[in-house]
Amino acid sequence: MKISRIARISAIGAVAALALAGCAANEAPAAEGTDQPGDASTLEGTLNATGASSQGAAQEAWVAAFQTANTGVTINYEPTGSGTGRENFLAGASDFIGSDRAFKLDEFTAGGFQMCASDAIVEVPLYISPVAVAFNLEGIDSLNLDAKTIAGIFAGTITNWNDAAIAEQNEGVALPDLVISPVHRSDDSGTTETFTTYLSATAADVWTHEPDGEWPIQSGEAAQGTSGVVQAIKAGNGAIGYADASQTSDLGQVHVGVGDEYVAYSADAAAALVESSPLEEGRGAGDLVFEVDPAAAPAGSYPIALVSYLIACEQYEDANTAALVKSYFEYMAGEEGQQAAADNAGSAPISAGLRDKVLAAIDTIKVD
Repeated sequence: MKISRIARISAIGAVAALALAGCAANEAPAAEGTDQPGDASTLEGTLNATGASSQGAAQEAWVAAFQTANTGVTINYEPTGSGTGRENFLAGASDFIGSDRAFKLDEFTAGGFQMCASDAIVEVPLYISPVAVAFNLEGIDSLNLDAKTIAGIFAGTITNWNDAAIAEQNEGVALPDLVISPVHRSDDSGTTETFTTYLSATAADVWTHEPDGEWPIQSGEAAQGTSGVVQAIKAGNGAIGYADASQTSDLGQVHVGVGDEYVAYSADAAAALVESSPLEEGRGAGDLVFEVDPAAAPAGSYPIALVSYLIACEQYEDANTAALVKSYFEYMAGEEGQQAAADNAGSAPISAGLRDKVLAAIDTIKVD
């Protein structure tokens, strides 16, 4: 057996709790699928998790509700970014993680997941949200931009806000003679991989780089995490960047070209893209991973959709950890949990049909 609870890597540091304390937690709704307040919850223990910063607001709501219904449980979720989360899971330093991309098949190696007692993992898409292309231009709330123009801005070939490529799509908008300042993530991020996948799929002649969680070029301003990107955009007139839409509501928004129309981001429009996508083949029963193709976005859908996964072991060395993870995942997947995320983070609740598949995958987690 792996000594997973001893083999903690020092670089991870202490995990910071996102649990809402005091009256905020007391006001949270009871978590679906757990003992209700007034009942004696049998769950006890602590889960430490790291990963996607995009899930931060959703995790705040999920943790608060779950801990209210299960007063003997503490869940600590630190929004380190997806790449760090995956590293931690491989190293055995997180009980579960959030990640804005699933593990790739070539990342599965025998004994690779130090937290797990087997090589099988559970990956379920529980946070679906549009990735907004957001900007800061005084007096302008929205702009229409097609894929080639967005790619040109982030590739550095379109450098001024009054460029003809932008003006032609925004007749009547007084565009300033102002340098464009693109902002990208400095950390390895699933949000970056979602965005670069969109650029590569829809404007490959302009964006010539492969999809990647690490930003592939040196130009532009780099910022740490979702909050860092949003802060950098807010700080500079003329800035533009990409971030989980839940954190960009007070910035200017790009309506993204899809066919002959321009689509504003929304939870429903993002869900439409994901729901039309097939599941990847060659994965285990608990490993539900979508093959999202932005170039195949159906009419009315938003083509930059973040599918963020919750990732766990099918088998843990510690039975109590398994029981806690399974119960928490069931809550997040349930109608109440999905609505809590939608209310707090603006994400798209998964459909009833997808929920059935997700719950079947979660059920592969062995608790005895």
